[in-house]
Amino acid sequence: MKQLAGVRPGRILVRGVNWVGDAVMSLPALAALIKACPDACIDVLARPWVAEIYAMHPGVSQVLIINERQQHKGLKGILNLGRQLKSGAYEWAVLLQNAFKAAFLAWAGDIPVRLGYDRDARRLLLTHPVPCPPALRRVHETAYYLNILHQAGLAPAPDPAGHMPHLYLSDEAKVKADDFLSGQKGRRLLGLAPGAAFGPAKCWPAENFAACALRLARKYDMAVLIFGSAGEAGSAETVQKGLAGIPVYNLCGRTNLALALALLARLDLLLTNDSGLMHGAAALGTPTLAVFGSTNPLTTRPLGPRVKVLRKDFACSPCLKPVCPRNMDCFRAITPQEAAEAGQILLEKGCDQDSISR
Repeated sequence: MKQLAGVRPGRILVRGVNWVGDAVMSLPALAALIKACPDACIDVLARPWVAEIYAMHPGVSQVLIINERQQHKGLKGILNLGRQLKSGAYEWAVLLQNAFKAAFLAWAGDIPVRLGYDRDARRLLLTHPVPCPPALRRVHETAYYLNILHQAGLAPAPDPAGHMPHLYLSDEAKVKADDFLSGQKGRRLLGLAPGAAFGPAKCWPAENFAACALRLARKYDMAVLIFGSAGEAGSAETVQKGLAGIPVYNLCGRTNLALALALLARLDLLLTNDSGLMHGAAALGTPTLAVFGSTNPLTTRPLGPRVKVLRKDFACSPCLKPVCPRNMDCFRAITPQEAAEAGQILLEKGCDQDSISR
């Protein structure tokens, strides 16, 4: 593949990834691109629900929204978006997303350099196709995205174990978070993220979240903030019912992403499933206790200065399935008491980023 090192493009379009956790894990690759092309104007094309992660980055000029449920629906909508991209006069398209449509949009936008993984039958649409051997599916996702830049000569070889993301917050979101928490000054804050968009096989039982949180909140006089989307309100309500006598703020569906991240940054501890909020909290330096079931911490563990992963080895795990075909044994083996003890260590002593309890 022809190298791009030393080339100085004026305008670059980055196709961001589609989920919050993936967006956080793509930030080291974005930072490497900004470092390699310091004089370029870099725009990001992203879905609405991850746009704020990219928009808050100081190296991003603007975020263009792709909304396939509305104005970009169907072939006509995608072709219209392609014409919009063409008017942007981009010289490079760096495709962090793997989909065929990402490469088609860059081609339709008449972008001369189209860099991305040779996946999803899009090789002919890429000017710089990056090989994607099976070994790349076994590295941390931060390294996976960085490898695109490395193969083009724009970044050093990534560490397979991963690279810590740097997540930025807007001043507006920080002020709103401070205002929201003004009544809790002096009280420690425990965050809970009992949902996960991937599916129920990622979700430690809500009753366990409640039992663990009750132990910690009572011991350390903590208020509890429950995070999640509107679709995760059911599990949040179950958790809230198990926290009688504890100050609880159920935020499911009641914050935008920027405010949720700013609130995560104020926590003393986040107890979470493998989720987008987990990656956001860890990247912000919040002590993060993550419970893993069906997914693989080798590729998606949180990276941050104070994180701990709880998981149990079973013959069937990690199965990477959204719905457990068995009895959720990998999750049932992790008790609320074990999680509370791990949370206590994070609250009192800290923990390094490689700590995984099995």
